Amino acid sequence: MLLRTKLILLILPLLLFAQKPKLLLLKTYKEQNITGWVMSEKLDGIRAYWDGKNLRSRAGNIINAPKYFTQNYPPFEIDGELWTKRGDFENISSIVRTKNPSPKWKELKHYIFEVPNSQGNLAQRLAKLKPYSNKIIQIIPQIKIKDTNHLKIFLKKIEAKNGEGVVVRNPNTPYINHRSSQALKVKSFKDTECKIIGYQEGKGRLQGLIGSIKCKLSNGIEFKVGSGLSDTLRINPPKIGDIITIKYQNLTKYGKPRFPVFLRVREGTYR
Repeated sequence: MLLRTKLILLILPLLLFAQKPKLLLLKTYKEQNITGWVMSEKLDGIRAYWDGKNLRSRAGNIINAPKYFTQNYPPFEIDGELWTKRGDFENISSIVRTKNPSPKWKELKHYIFEVPNSQGNLAQRLAKLKPYSNKIIQIIPQIKIKDTNHLKIFLKKIEAKNGEGVVVRNPNTPYINHRSSQALKVKSFKDTECKIIGYQEGKGRLQGLIGSIKCKLSNGIEFKVGSGLSDTLRINPPKIGDIITIKYQNLTKYGKPRFPVFLRVREGTYR
């Protein structure tokens, strides 16, 4: 009996790990030639992968969606973002992370950019999903890129509307389930991840609240992030040890992000 228990404890983490989906991840655009590729807005939502039976986060955790939300989902895999509107990540996150689905799920739609493990090019893979598209399942339009200037104009329009950025992809590649140079994120700012190591109390209007978050990069460099924090987050901030994503302009001579802005706690986005 004791041996069986030990075996279960050893095997269970492996089974849980096996549920983590292998997904397409983005590299960063560095002025590569992308003429003839396709582009779409990079939605700032929660990554949601449908494995044919369950809705899962990028980490493989089951997302507790209402039954009506997934009742008309296809019997095959689809991948996309749970999203409402631009600049609404905090609200989206609070809806998706609740154990018991709230009525606010009606605000969400599932915007699809990929049909994993299907045959053909990107257009052919997405066409497989068209019979299942409805008010909840929305296929993200892919716009053919004429040239670099076309991409820059599109990016400016998206950012002017408070959008996060643009995704550019080679539409002729078969499905890719890893980070690839055939799929790139395009932004006018840089972003990175860091670990929360502490907090600093605010002053003035923020007295008694979190004024800034103390962070550490993977190379050990420490800095503070105060911009981008809502009052809700200043009252109930992410936990020490959490990994967060920030955006910044460039690095100082000491290697610290200049003008860092909090974006989100890391969890399954189309990164």
